[in-house]
Amino acid sequence: MDMRNTDISNILIIGCGGAGLRAAIEAKNNNLSVKILGKRNKNDAHTTLAAGGINAAFGNLDKEDSWLEHFADTYFEGYEIGDPDLIEYMAKNSPQHVLEIDKWGANFSKLADGKLNQRYFGAHKYRRTCFSGDYTGQSILKALLKKVEEINIEINDSEYVTDLLVEDNTCFGALSFNSNNGLVTTHLADAVILCTGGHTRIWSKSSSRKYENNGDGLYLAFKAGCNLIDMEMVQFHPTGMLSPEEIAGTLVTEAVRGEGGILINGEGDRFMKKYDPERLELSTRDRVAFANYTEIRNGRCSPNGGVYLDISHKGKDFIIEKIPKIYRQFIEYQMLDISKEPMEVAPTAHYSMGGIYVDASEHSTQIKGLYAAGEVAGGLHGANRLGGNSLAEILIFGKAAGKSASNYSKNLNSCVRSQNVIENAHRNLQKRIKKGDQLAFPLQIKLRQLMWEYCGVVRDETSLKKGLDEVSIIKRLLEDVEVIVSDGNYQDLVNIYDLEASLFAAESTILSALNRKESRGSHQRSDFKDLYRDSKFNTIVKNRNGALKCDQKPCKEINKNLIDIVSSREKDIDIKNKLLE
Repeated sequence: MDMRNTDISNILIIGCGGAGLRAAIEAKNNNLSVKILGKRNKNDAHTTLAAGGINAAFGNLDKEDSWLEHFADTYFEGYEIGDPDLIEYMAKNSPQHVLEIDKWGANFSKLADGKLNQRYFGAHKYRRTCFSGDYTGQSILKALLKKVEEINIEINDSEYVTDLLVEDNTCFGALSFNSNNGLVTTHLADAVILCTGGHTRIWSKSSSRKYENNGDGLYLAFKAGCNLIDMEMVQFHPTGMLSPEEIAGTLVTEAVRGEGGILINGEGDRFMKKYDPERLELSTRDRVAFANYTEIRNGRCSPNGGVYLDISHKGKDFIIEKIPKIYRQFIEYQMLDISKEPMEVAPTAHYSMGGIYVDASEHSTQIKGLYAAGEVAGGLHGANRLGGNSLAEILIFGKAAGKSASNYSKNLNSCVRSQNVIENAHRNLQKRIKKGDQLAFPLQIKLRQLMWEYCGVVRDETSLKKGLDEVSIIKRLLEDVEVIVSDGNYQDLVNIYDLEASLFAAESTILSALNRKESRGSHQRSDFKDLYRDSKFNTIVKNRNGALKCDQKPCKEINKNLIDIVSSREKDIDIKNKLLE
């Protein structure tokens, strides 16, 4: 690892998914030099897994829809702890961003009059989810990559960022190594934007794939001095595949339920009638996941330990038109024709709703020159994310972060450059390479298993404390992990950094879960089943001399211009409280 390189750009973006690409486009449009670092191949970003659609209140099918209704759905279905300023910004700006990305080539489904088609997604009052079949994220990513290529933005694949470079509370770049050739690069920049995704891979059943969403962006931010918000709020998607084992947890998109799929337990009952008799399968993701989990745990499960998701009543032509990717997915992995037989599904860790604490207006962090966008940033979704909001989030706030970082760069009078900080980052990298009696990957697997067992869909104090103890045991083994590097083989180094980030993310999540002594949205405590509406707060994880400290912070007040829509939706809270009793 002696090979060194240095490059300089105005804006450095870490992550080449939808948020990172949209941020880069905005910075480039501001006539700044931009570089993107991708952990994996640019065509394989996590964005492709967001299949079902993107939300925008056009009212093309339901004329009563508006950005106010979109705000209310997002705020209330997030159990009133989401940042109202972030939610308002998203709801207002989503239509223009959806039209923009469609113009760039996302190829959304159209109505006969040329307007965008829209489908129902769970817990939305109106049809506002625009879509490209059931591969919407892939369509958006391709459109963004095409735009990036057109305006000549550089993307560096296979770059693993080990440290952000910070001096005097100011970020001036990052250090990375190339996982193919071992080249270590110091990236100097006026501003850095983190777009690295979340931490859902630290659960054994996850919709994330290998080597992604291990919490590395969260850990980079924490080490730099950033606060995190609501780390306990992790969305377990109701429907992940069960088999074969190597793809267990792979997402079965909400579009299946949006297009009429129904859930049935092992005894043949359509069980959502007792969990949400009004919305049934189109209830919120947290309620459907809780229902699936409860049916499975109580033994009313399918032969492979799941529940059935059935859309066969819709017919083959309809299924191939509306959800072609899912049809092929089950044919290819299970030789199962979903137009004839039901799917077996179970909850899977899917989305980090908590993340880096950011300013609502600029998407900046507590560190000057450091911004965050997409899943790595917290605050938007509260305790439950509505399907279709994540793709809106990456476009809207990717652009917002790109704009803010560009303004910061243009107004920068002098650049912080600390050679001592750079050398420390190099030393931190080199000391990871050593002999030892442990391997990182088996410890990562052990961590995923204990997170599923002790901090899964339903939690309690005993299990959370047990999980924290188990995390501490693995942390103590870190010093004895062997990391060997050789020409063309740097996977050990990737694994040790992934493990360190995962352990941090796990500890942050468990501490936050212990701190929230209530059940709210995706955070279900069997020892605290009530939702405390009158004491709403966010959990904040802080860096205190290198250690984790978890505090509570009162939620933001609603803006005056939103009082009417909020008041009109208060009845929804009463319904939700009854469901939780």
